[in-house]
Amino acid sequence: MSSSSLFSPVRLGDLRLENRIFLPPLTRCRSTQPGDIANVLMADYYAQRTQAGFLITEGTQIEPRGQGYAWTPGIYSPGQIAGWKCVTDAVHAKRRPIFAQLWHVGRVSHRVLQPGHEAPVAPSAVAATGVNVFIPTGPGTGKLVPPDMPRALSVPEIHDLVELYAHAARNALAAGFDGVEIHAANGYLINQFISERANFRTDAYGGSLSNRLRFLREVVEAVSAVVTPDRMGVRFSPLFGIPTEERVYLGLLEGNPQETYTQAVRVLAEAGVAYVSLAEADWDNAPEMPDAFRAGVRDIFGGRILYAGRYDLHRAQQALAHGWADMIGFGRKFIANPDLPARLEHGWPLNPLDPATMYGGGAHGYTDYPFHTE
Repeated sequence: MSSSSLFSPVRLGDLRLENRIFLPPLTRCRSTQPGDIANVLMADYYAQRTQAGFLITEGTQIEPRGQGYAWTPGIYSPGQIAGWKCVTDAVHAKRRPIFAQLWHVGRVSHRVLQPGHEAPVAPSAVAATGVNVFIPTGPGTGKLVPPDMPRALSVPEIHDLVELYAHAARNALAAGFDGVEIHAANGYLINQFISERANFRTDAYGGSLSNRLRFLREVVEAVSAVVTPDRMGVRFSPLFGIPTEERVYLGLLEGNPQETYTQAVRVLAEAGVAYVSLAEADWDNAPEMPDAFRAGVRDIFGGRILYAGRYDLHRAQQALAHGWADMIGFGRKFIANPDLPARLEHGWPLNPLDPATMYGGGAHGYTDYPFHTE
């Protein structure tokens, strides 16, 4: 049995967690239609994975325009709030906390998914490249297509979006969530504002890095006023090299990613949020996150630092031992192994992942992965 600190308790804001393993946001596209509503099947899925000390939901769109993939759940309607209440009740029955990840895809969408089949919204009218979105073609069927050209948001619309994030946070509390995570990663809306590759505005929300971080600052301030800073986190996906596989879409590569994300983390440090979550490139031969950046984040940020990527037990132990990380997330391994923490702690073999069942479908490849039996 391992004695790694991965299995020791830790505090996250005002929460005491049983271990340092978390379930990161994992899009699974299983919501009930019509309405993009969380359901009993999803409640079973999350409840199965409550050996983790802490759970974060899949990306959950804060409004209809925030959707970029068919069948992802929302948190803006009464039905969606009720659906998520089933999930939080199931997780709380297992005595674990769960946060909702608040998501808006911005330009990474298609007119088919947008209200009135209008253009997606973004900081600037620049199309996303190197990524596909998933649109429905019939009941339970869909296809991958390139995103549509977005239109640029007006300043009053940006202010409205800040309030939509705050309203989604209020809905999350009404649904029984213990807190929220703001999705500022993977090339989606907040990341688009931050990025010099997607934000070409000439007003207060564009130009300098400080201006490009303004939307992030305003969203963090508005959401923390709803849930309090110690019940919220923010996720980034700093990219330090160019992906060589077109299927990979971690986010946007900045000219100086170290400076961009160091300053973004400073925003969170000043706001006093409970955690920053850093999603690492997780494909074969992916660019490594520099140790200097990891150390810099630790110097700047006084809250908990969460990492997720291609972690195994050894790599997780190293990150904790160096002091770079306080908690480690496991994605694909947790999909296929609902009892992953016990398997890691005891050295039990892992179930293989079935990639064909990752997105969409029913219980198969979702809630039917077996627990370990001796």
